[in-house]
Amino acid sequence: MSVAIVTDSSAYLSPDEIEKYHIKVLSIPVIIDGTVYQEGIDLPTDTFYEKLRTAKTFPSTSQPALGDTLKVYEDLANEGYDTVLSIHLSSTISGFFNTLTTMAPEIHALRVIPYDSGITIRLMGYLVIEAAIMARRGATVEEITTKLDQLKQTMNEVFIVNDLQNLVRGGRLSNTSAFVGSMLKIKPLLTFDAQTNQITAFEKVRALRKAYHRAEEIFAADLAKSTQPLRLLVVHANDEPAAQAWADELTEKFPNVTIEITYFGPVIGVHLGEKAIAIAWMADIFA
Repeated sequence: MSVAIVTDSSAYLSPDEIEKYHIKVLSIPVIIDGTVYQEGIDLPTDTFYEKLRTAKTFPSTSQPALGDTLKVYEDLANEGYDTVLSIHLSSTISGFFNTLTTMAPEIHALRVIPYDSGITIRLMGYLVIEAAIMARRGATVEEITTKLDQLKQTMNEVFIVNDLQNLVRGGRLSNTSAFVGSMLKIKPLLTFDAQTNQITAFEKVRALRKAYHRAEEIFAADLAKSTQPLRLLVVHANDEPAAQAWADELTEKFPNVTIEITYFGPVIGVHLGEKAIAIAWMADIFA
């Protein structure tokens, strides 16, 4: 059995990684003022945030086009693959996984196995890379998904946003009463709930510096009890200077941890808004 790996553009993989690991990426559409753009194709991240600031209506996202999805699978079948593990952003923030689950039995060119990452951004990207590495080594789908399930258990994240309006309006925040926090100048801390995979506000603090400190405390607690090295990501929504400054501080506090800076692209930036920042972590697959 030969296993191909497919994901979507919210994994934020680099072109080099996509080529190196032979990963197929489905672009997620972003709609701004009635114009449809394709994340990773014709909507660079910096351009997106410029358009977000001047948008007349609330931007939205859609699911990858089914025709494009089927074409990717057919091309993989023609390359000699008989199985596809299709790894996508959490089903709590997009309906694509459920669509794919319904569609998969009707695809006869090869076997399609949808996998709900329960997450998105670069964390999902590392799940995808690990799956591609294992597939290249000849692992079965069952072996790969077992490993991905294990990696998911090591994940955690804390998001800090300037304004919850986008999440509330987009229906992506499970406990919408947390919106009151932004009106009171409180910084709500957000995460993907471990049980539901929904974005939820789990704590509120006053002032950005205190939010940073609380996020660091949560990471430190996970690091202390981890039996394997963790990779720490600083994730920003068009605010690289702030991300770099925080990464520098984190490097001093956690000198033995691999720290990288990554970003919220258009699909996630629609919901978090500009200047959102986060730290996220998981077992380091390269350690």
